[in-house]
Amino acid sequence: MEKEKQDTESRGKYFLAAFLAPFIWGFMSISVRWIQNYPSEDILYFRILTALLVLWIYIFLFRRKVLHQDILHYKSSSKKEQSKQLTWILLASALIFVNWFTYIYAINHVSIQSAALAYLTCPLITAVAAFFLLHEKLNRTQIIALLMALVSVLILAKGSLNDVLWAIGIATSYAFYLIVQRVSTGFDKLNQLAIQLSICSVFVISKLIYNHHAIPTAPQFWYTILLIAVLFTIIPLFLSMYALTEISSTTAGVLLYTNPIIAFTLAVTYFGETVPTYKYMGYLLILVAIIIFNIHNVKIFSKNLKTL
Repeated sequence: MEKEKQDTESRGKYFLAAFLAPFIWGFMSISVRWIQNYPSEDILYFRILTALLVLWIYIFLFRRKVLHQDILHYKSSSKKEQSKQLTWILLASALIFVNWFTYIYAINHVSIQSAALAYLTCPLITAVAAFFLLHEKLNRTQIIALLMALVSVLILAKGSLNDVLWAIGIATSYAFYLIVQRVSTGFDKLNQLAIQLSICSVFVISKLIYNHHAIPTAPQFWYTILLIAVLFTIIPLFLSMYALTEISSTTAGVLLYTNPIIAFTLAVTYFGETVPTYKYMGYLLILVAIIIFNIHNVKIFSKNLKTL
């Protein structure tokens, strides 16, 4: 009985981490809009470099022992295992880089709603990919919830084909990033994130040097980049990777619906974007689908809150 209680509490902890990641990301559009006059590449490049610097400083100051353990674990692994882990790291780095760039570009040059639509499409792509690639099972209730989500996506996709195409590109890159993170196990997630950012930075630095890019000097740009790097990059990515050690990528994917609901709300209330009535219906259907899909996890989480 005690073991079952501990398992329930532990699962609730991972579920909370999976929920908080997209919840935090939902507010990112506010900070990105603060520096919308800068090229999307600049925002992306300096976001990566700043996050990389902050993360490695944190690791060397507080987590050197964990880093050392991971290095020893990698060295003691077979050549086949080393090759597999390297492949996962390179693939994850490429996917997250593409996701970040397309997301920032969509917010600043397409529309907030196109970025929101991406995270409506992402859970569906994640669920299908996880079913075929990871053989993750879905019960009847979850299948119904996903079908409801599909209907809402079709409703919300009505309109601009350009928005839909951008949404699919953003969604696909992050869906497969979740899949890769789910299968890449055995190493500390914060260390994995630091290595992924390091690989991304190789491209970034070479691009900056090749293009002779002028470094922005405005304090507002750097304050905003630091905020994006820590609050909207390191923290939610770590939460997402941490959650995927115990919960399915499908569940993590469906919880991503929290992101577009917040983004949609901001688009209407904060940015003043005009939204037709049918989109309110679509987002309401999405909210119902999230609750239905995660009804079991919500019950577990509620039990955990009562025991606090």
